[in-house]
Amino acid sequence: MTAVVRGRMVDVPTHDGTADAYFVRPDDGVAHPAALVWMDAFGLRPSLKEKADRLAAAGYAVLVPNAFYREGRAPLLELPPYIGADERSELVPRLIPMIQRLTPVSVMRDAEGYLAWLATCPEAADGPVGVTGYCMGAGLALRTAAAYPDRVAAAAGFHGSHLASEAPDSPHLAAERITAELYFGHGDQDPTMPPEQIERLASALTAAGVRHRAEVYTGAAHGYTQTDTVSYDEQASERHWDALLDLFGRNLHVAS
Repeated sequence: MTAVVRGRMVDVPTHDGTADAYFVRPDDGVAHPAALVWMDAFGLRPSLKEKADRLAAAGYAVLVPNAFYREGRAPLLELPPYIGADERSELVPRLIPMIQRLTPVSVMRDAEGYLAWLATCPEAADGPVGVTGYCMGAGLALRTAAAYPDRVAAAAGFHGSHLASEAPDSPHLAAERITAELYFGHGDQDPTMPPEQIERLASALTAAGVRHRAEVYTGAAHGYTQTDTVSYDEQASERHWDALLDLFGRNLHVAS
């Protein structure tokens, strides 16, 4: 039986202002393990809230911040109900400048605020936090695990972009600071995470002694979990749910 959930928009203080965010949890009056969800570039919208609702129904108190809050409250762009190839081509150039303004330093300052909010939220249980992210959010999940190893026990990334590039601030370079267990679901049709980066990420995590598992989903494109886009792949998306809930189930618990 699927749990009934209750969600609401909240304002979360950060070092640089106030982020609007969606918060949802089981509607049972019990505190549940906390989860932080990093959005994809299309932002905080109905399909992302539906993801959060499904995670909450599995027993988690879920916070989904608008990572672009410095640009304004969500929605920043008027998105169509369905983002096809033509719509994607029109939207992506407008999103790239906002993505580029999200520096690793600023976004990890934000993560501190999000984790602090969850730590004081009475609907979120004491104990470790799980983090997951999609597309650009996968890299933010990886960075969060590295920046806050005392708080993050599990982190996952799905159809992540450029997780192990040759850039001097590539997310994989922080592997040695991670204590969480990690999972990555890569699409084999995703040009933003080519085989050489998949191998580089795995090598960095192995060398750092990080518990991790990475799988390549056959036939899956970049954005395969995005139900409102042309990239959605139901089989790959359901596989991601199995992996995410398995990861969180092993690592998150209510503190006694």
